[in-house]
Amino acid sequence: MRTIWLDGAQWLAVLRIGLGLWWLESWRHKDKKGWFERGTGIAWAADVAAKHRWPVVRSGFEKVVAPRPKAMAYVVVYAELALGLGLVTGLLTPVALIAGLLLNLLYLVLMIHDWAEQGQNAMMALGSLVALFAMSWQTWSLDHAIGLFL
Repeated sequence: MRTIWLDGAQWLAVLRIGLGLWWLESWRHKDKKGWFERGTGIAWAADVAAKHRWPVVRSGFEKVVAPRPKAMAYVVVYAELALGLGLVTGLLTPVALIAGLLLNLLYLVLMIHDWAEQGQNAMMALGSLVALFAMSWQTWSLDHAIGLFL
């Protein structure tokens, strides 16, 4: 593949790293004290789920998240950190890409009525798909350096 400046594999690494930085920014700007001590993030999600047009979202939230709001707050916040670090460093990249894609799809389903939020999730999901199927861990990654996922 001919490109300007970098080769195709390097551009895919740039995509992967940029996606990782996007996850790190999502983690960085969260009010962790609010999420962990006051439960603001899960309370907001509970309000969204309660008004959701799909009953499966409401019941799923009630069964999975509502019984353990504090633990789920930690899962969400630290999943975003782990995804960001994994993608930036290229460590366990396919796992991070699949997990990120699933988290973005979950966010898309939860926020189906709020199209202002959907642009970010759709672009991140698309970036994850491209980075995954193009095997973006082959360049500038710890996975490549230690011989994982060859």
